[in-house]
Amino acid sequence: MTVTSPPSPTVDDPRRRRAILIAVCVALMAVIASVSGLNVAQQQIALAFGASQSTVLWIINVYALTLAALLLPLGAVGDRWGRKPVLLTGLLIFGVASAAAGLAGSTEVMIAARLLSGVGAAMIMPVTLAVITSTFPESERSRAIGVWTGVAGGGGLLGMYLSAILVDVASWRWLFVLPVALVVAAAVLAARAVPDSREGHGFDVVGSLASLIAVVALIFVLHEGPVRGWTAPETLISLAVGVAATTGFVGWELRHPSPLLDVRLFRERGLASGSVSLLTVFGVQAGIFVVLFPYFQAVLGWSGLRSTFAMLPMALLMMVASGLAPRLAERAGGRATMATGIALGGAGLALMALLVSVDGGYLSVLPGMLAMGLGMGLSMTPSTEAITSSLPRSRQGVASALNDVTREFGTALGVALLGAILSAGYRSAVDSRLPGAPEPVRGNIANAVGDADLVRAARESFVDGWQQAMWAGVVVMALLFVYVVARGPAPSIARGRSASDTRGPAPSTSPGAARLSGEERPRDVGVEEGGVAGQ
Repeated sequence: MTVTSPPSPTVDDPRRRRAILIAVCVALMAVIASVSGLNVAQQQIALAFGASQSTVLWIINVYALTLAALLLPLGAVGDRWGRKPVLLTGLLIFGVASAAAGLAGSTEVMIAARLLSGVGAAMIMPVTLAVITSTFPESERSRAIGVWTGVAGGGGLLGMYLSAILVDVASWRWLFVLPVALVVAAAVLAARAVPDSREGHGFDVVGSLASLIAVVALIFVLHEGPVRGWTAPETLISLAVGVAATTGFVGWELRHPSPLLDVRLFRERGLASGSVSLLTVFGVQAGIFVVLFPYFQAVLGWSGLRSTFAMLPMALLMMVASGLAPRLAERAGGRATMATGIALGGAGLALMALLVSVDGGYLSVLPGMLAMGLGMGLSMTPSTEAITSSLPRSRQGVASALNDVTREFGTALGVALLGAILSAGYRSAVDSRLPGAPEPVRGNIANAVGDADLVRAARESFVDGWQQAMWAGVVVMALLFVYVVARGPAPSIARGRSASDTRGPAPSTSPGAARLSGEERPRDVGVEEGGVAGQ
């Protein structure tokens, strides 16, 4: 028999719910803009600090790496110590660190400031979604999550547009004004509208440390493997540490009475498929952003503002598709909606790989960008709801953190993997076209200036690296499509019935329930003390 625990208070006033949604989305925009904003200024930062492409990627990626590593433990902190105070504290840390990054005088200071920004962001991001899932009534939750995913998916590009204006009008340092301004606005709105809620769960210190070590080590492997070599001692040691930490984390969580993340929950199809889908989709999206901006700026010679404006069609289509996805999922099912979006995203990558060229310009990549925007928008919302609906309200901080850690871990993986493939492909192509090319040119296309033949060869080499990165993305999306078709969300979750619904069990939940459309009828998941019913 399912034992229900008191849910967090649901806000009945529509005006307050609207204010809550605006507050958490503004906070989320600050976090997302800090990932995407620096993409606009890659070339300027490389020239300002004399940094290689690998160093620039670390400046971008250390933020996403820190965010991904701390999301689960700090999401649990929000559940235990209160979501509102953790949100406000995170906004303070994030704002101070962003200001420090804008004043940085070296790559070391910049990387340190970005790392601290990641700590603040890890306090903010899981709380924003947890507030929605714990305060919005069942009938309104899917639409609110759709708005949240639209901001998470497309809002970063809108943030990049504003960042590009600051970069072109002033300098790249001014792009940190945007997240600071968003933090101030979010803090004022959250202090007024966001309710506080907390749960009395214990804190899993060992699990938190193990998850942090695993994330850092595995991302280091993907980031540095193509550069240092897959058999280099640093790569192999990091891989061994990552695998050992992951294994230790799983073993500890299975035995711990109050685990950071009960890994048995991944038996739920919605949780497993939603997590894998978000990890992959956000990884591919982040990797695409990393290669698109150097193409626009270094190959086509566009300004940061023009480059960002060129991304807006993709961003707007992604946001529109995220808003439409809940309605489509209600009619066609979450699995079909996710699979359609993934197929469109993979097709977009293939189009870009096939059509991109130095002389083809913007029109050679626009069809692929539009297909990706539509596909990713359709896949994000049902994936997010599949995760959050698989855990009870008392664990929504962890559910939201799991949702966020898959997104941010995917972002870090995508930047590391596709960025590294691009860098390695570019360097190899430059070496074949220009034997003995200067090391700065071999390291970054931004340093290819002056001689016309040198510039042309560097641009063609970049396109070669681009195509390798795109085809790698196509393979990843194809594997994801097969997985979602086979193991996507079950029908009940696909049609929006929340697993945290405490109104009572649905009928036909016995082990001998009939099969529907060739699938086992999903059991009703109710709220228990510290877990999910039926486990």
